[in-house]
Amino acid sequence: MNRREFLGASTVAAMALAAPGRSDGAARGPKALLELRTYRFASAAKQKAFEEFLAAAMVPALNRAGIQPVGVFRMLAADNPKMLKEDSTDLLVLLPHATLESVITLNDRLLADAEYTKAGAAVINAPQKDPAYARMEVNLFIGFDECPGVETPAKAPSRLFQLRIYEAHTEERCRMKVRMFNEGGEIAIFRRVGMNPVFFGHAIAGTKMPNLTYMLGFDDEAAMKKGWAAFLADPAWTKLKNDETYKDTVSNITNIVLRPSAASQI
Repeated sequence: MNRREFLGASTVAAMALAAPGRSDGAARGPKALLELRTYRFASAAKQKAFEEFLAAAMVPALNRAGIQPVGVFRMLAADNPKMLKEDSTDLLVLLPHATLESVITLNDRLLADAEYTKAGAAVINAPQKDPAYARMEVNLFIGFDECPGVETPAKAPSRLFQLRIYEAHTEERCRMKVRMFNEGGEIAIFRRVGMNPVFFGHAIAGTKMPNLTYMLGFDDEAAMKKGWAAFLADPAWTKLKNDETYKDTVSNITNIVLRPSAASQI
């Protein structure tokens, strides 16, 4: 078996193991591998410089490498008062991949892109004493049957996004929560009441495992509040949440409100 065949087989295996399929074997489309990077910066100035690098060099290079749309997001204190006293200097970057090979080879492909290395030289070749970012954390997910890839539901300049992490105490319960979203119809309820998915992913590597993580997009804060109110009052949700099949599927929820960076394509 050559390297390409091995990577292809590995992708199929990862998909089979990472996310339970629908009982009828059907799906909306191929499930993407979703890479969510969190870049951490020593200062707001470093964050701003990296945003400029993303817009001018990295996002165009990612698109040339077949990665699109690229999401770039910030956390503001005003949107997350329980979590932050001041704006976060982190940047979250969402990268959808069609294959495992794309995940594995992406950094090499970027560094082989002459346009990218020229446009982003100051960041790419930053000295050890003055690094462009402090650290980068990566989480990898596989898309859901009912939301296999990345969607771009919100277009307004005032748009915002919710990133929600559902941790479970066992992998079995995490998989059952995935089924609740897919076969149970929770994603369908979301869509019907205006809770528009950007992505839904079952974690296959990263932090806070086992977990599933999803992002919703809204045109503004009022649309977010309206969507959640409609969801919580929906009779189908009331019935679904009381189904004993899905008991104890979530042990902790992290809820983060994000704003798109100027570099974001989402």
